[in-house]
Amino acid sequence: MLDLSKLPPIESLDDTAAMDIAGQLVDLAGDTATSEILDRAFEWCQQLDGRNLSALDRLNLDYYTSNAWAHRVEWRHQDRSAVWSWDQEEQERQIYLLRRALNSSAIEEVPLSRASEIRTNLANLLSNVGRFVEAQSLWSETLERQPEFWMARGNRGWGLVSYAHALYDGGHQAVFSLFAFNDLSETVATIAKHPELGDINHKSRFEAHASWITERVDLMRVKASYRPAQHTLSSVELEARYQRWCLQERLYVNPLNDVEQSAIAAQDALLLPSFVTSYDEPPVYLGFFSQLKQEYASLRWTYFEGLTSTEVHHSDNGVLLYNTLDYPAYGLACEQIKLAFRMAYSLLDKIAYFLNHYLSLGIPEKQVSFRSVWLEKPKGAIRRQFAESENWSFRGLYWLGKDLFEADFQDVAAPNAREFAELRNHLEHKYVKVVSIAPPRRSADDTEWHDPLFDTLAHTLTLKDLQRRSLRLIKMAREALIYLSLGMHQEEQRRKSKVENDDGPNFGPMPMEVPLFEDERKRPW
Repeated sequence: MLDLSKLPPIESLDDTAAMDIAGQLVDLAGDTATSEILDRAFEWCQQLDGRNLSALDRLNLDYYTSNAWAHRVEWRHQDRSAVWSWDQEEQERQIYLLRRALNSSAIEEVPLSRASEIRTNLANLLSNVGRFVEAQSLWSETLERQPEFWMARGNRGWGLVSYAHALYDGGHQAVFSLFAFNDLSETVATIAKHPELGDINHKSRFEAHASWITERVDLMRVKASYRPAQHTLSSVELEARYQRWCLQERLYVNPLNDVEQSAIAAQDALLLPSFVTSYDEPPVYLGFFSQLKQEYASLRWTYFEGLTSTEVHHSDNGVLLYNTLDYPAYGLACEQIKLAFRMAYSLLDKIAYFLNHYLSLGIPEKQVSFRSVWLEKPKGAIRRQFAESENWSFRGLYWLGKDLFEADFQDVAAPNAREFAELRNHLEHKYVKVVSIAPPRRSADDTEWHDPLFDTLAHTLTLKDLQRRSLRLIKMAREALIYLSLGMHQEEQRRKSKVENDDGPNFGPMPMEVPLFEDERKRPW
């Protein structure tokens, strides 16, 4: 055990030795739960952060520092009000650091179990703050890379139980419970084979979670009625290829796509929950959500078509362009990727517009954005309508907003948030140059080297980077649509409970069924 009184000055140690002690300090702080040791751990991490570390050391330092923040969270979250606080600096810092570690060029150099720990810790955090859709994706990615990493499977199982609670479709809830039980049962079995891949003290917790499900859900009945094999993809090859891609990337606006990549999930099935409005209000929310889903489905196809295109489109024939010799990427396919990025970004602001009306926030129309909708003013307090609620899905929307950068909002949970904002700004108002080969990088202090082909006016990125960022934004848009629907369901439950508990006459709502719009009617008139 480390003796704090005998620690050498950090200045006297090289990076390797200092990193080793920093890691020990963080672990010791977690074991002893003493503020003195945790403060010393933060001290060492902070001083190491000022060094010119290698990419691998930087990654490990981010991991150690995130664990130090986690120990602080454990102490703070002993009361319910702290757990449900919408702004949590400790968790924000953890998410930022773990994402930076995952994005590091050295991530393939660390042991597989360390990379799995990073992904699992990040998924756990995201689920806690309401980002349960992205959390499922991260847990699943961890298990695809290391199937025996049972900490990811166990947490994914309990995460599915929480996800099921947010759903309003009883059939989906039952299926999620089945998948959750399977994960938890397999976790308990795997712990015996690989106890070294986590803290075995969690075994009793996972067993208790599995028992909790069996006491409340008739799993045999769910197994008998759930028949995903009866569903098939389209017989048209192009459509089937598109469906397989959407399923694999988890892009259907359908919670089932977070647990299934088979044909049963190949439909944008999620609608708005039942809700109550005044008798003289038109169905504006139904129309609004339908438009949001239509735009999402269209941008998703637009991206896929641009991604998979292998031919010069006929619309590009005869369009005379200059070859500036810096490997520019032109053509309809490239513009389709850009268009999908812009549409996905704008979809988020439209969701904010939806919330402004639905929750009667009273924000002037021109001031509504996906980041501003949550706060009374920039850098101000969370709006009362959110702060006083325990709406997990709406909190997920709020934390999704932290992945976006705006000048008035400096707090972000994604290291590349500014890059996304800059790309959007240039796509909308300036000049973006997409290239097939990345231009050579030069340091900021290099004043002598000069590239005569360097485009000083453009925001330049490679086609691969554009595709990657666009897909990331599309997934965020899909997440946001799910959180909006499920958050609205929880809000409607709260309103219903409030009405039932109020004194005075209660005449109750008059039910109104609204028909679905048939696919055949989507033909242009």
